[in-house]
Amino acid sequence: MMDRTEKIETKIIHTGRDPESFGGSVNPPVYHFSTVLYKSVDELVSRYDNITPDSRVMTYGTKGSPTSFSLEDAVAELEGGFRSISFPSGLAAVAGALFAFLKSGDHLLMTDSVYYPTREFCASVLKRFGVETTYYPPCIGSEIEELIQENTTVIYTESPGSHTFEVQDIPALSAAAHRHQAKLIMDNTWASPIFFNPFVHGADVSIQAATKYINGHSDIMLGMVTTTREDWEQLRNCTWHLGQCCGPDDLYMAQRGLRTLSVRMKQHQSNGIQVAEWLKKRPEVRRVLHPALPDDPGHELWKRDFKGASGLFGIELEPTNPSNVEAMLNRLELFGMGFSWGGYESLIVPSDVEKDRLPESWTFKGPLLRLHIGLEDPEDLILDLEQGFQELRTDAPKSSKS
Repeated sequence: MMDRTEKIETKIIHTGRDPESFGGSVNPPVYHFSTVLYKSVDELVSRYDNITPDSRVMTYGTKGSPTSFSLEDAVAELEGGFRSISFPSGLAAVAGALFAFLKSGDHLLMTDSVYYPTREFCASVLKRFGVETTYYPPCIGSEIEELIQENTTVIYTESPGSHTFEVQDIPALSAAAHRHQAKLIMDNTWASPIFFNPFVHGADVSIQAATKYINGHSDIMLGMVTTTREDWEQLRNCTWHLGQCCGPDDLYMAQRGLRTLSVRMKQHQSNGIQVAEWLKKRPEVRRVLHPALPDDPGHELWKRDFKGASGLFGIELEPTNPSNVEAMLNRLELFGMGFSWGGYESLIVPSDVEKDRLPESWTFKGPLLRLHIGLEDPEDLILDLEQGFQELRTDAPKSSKS
């Protein structure tokens, strides 16, 4: 029999599907239910008693169904982990992963470039539950060992970083974590399982905001967390205790989107690089924050560890008045202004993250914009940005680029 594990383009089509179990149906059915009926007391008791790390058993609506199992198994195989579990949003997945591996009195090392809602969760909920958070510069690498305390139980990474796109040395960070019996948790949403395998590089837990690239159509909210066999029961049990579960239609839509993830990611990458290279030549742009570009500070790490780049990146404009940036953004027609990303459409938002960052990891002088390059023709997107720049009317000094 052909080994389907060799090529991810093939694996993504066939994993998580079992047509023979559903009368030959190509796609698993959508299960709408809460209650599961048992034929006898013995069956009721034995089904609960026989839940193991490997089991796929329906016991109640919050514990999963063939709809959720299909998506979870597919994501776990693509990411290289043991099992995945679904959450009703990306932030819920972040919170679920942190709750599973932290307790009162623990210390968390969190990358300073993290997605802002994760930072808020640490500052509010985790602090209230007695977990101390220390933020570290995202490019610190193996030197993070100097920040590890006796009670450090989790090192959290997001690579590239949210809004500023620093590439982290995941193998070095995971090695440091494991020397101190800590877990390495990674938010892998930017690359998706297509362009980065977190478990090959030492992660213990991987998070995906499936709202974004896995679904790819901006019409659901969903998160996924994948773990190793060693950590699976701890994550699963915590998720069950929190009552986290997802609607069957969202699970099905994410599974449908997953089947085209590979081709979409390649197009997002191609379109994104074309637009990024054009932006590099604009006098209004001081710097393009895209790790796939050879002059990006994180390019060598990206080239070593990643298989590709998504359509999400940032730009630093030359210093200018906020009103000029507002005029530029208001002029755009194809780029929508809205949060999230990973859908088929292009988006742009201003990034105001300076107030939360460590001084040593903040080197920007001009306004930041975050762009998600969708599946439109990149030439049309470039024309749209060009008319936006016409409105910028920057009073910046001459470009600092050589």
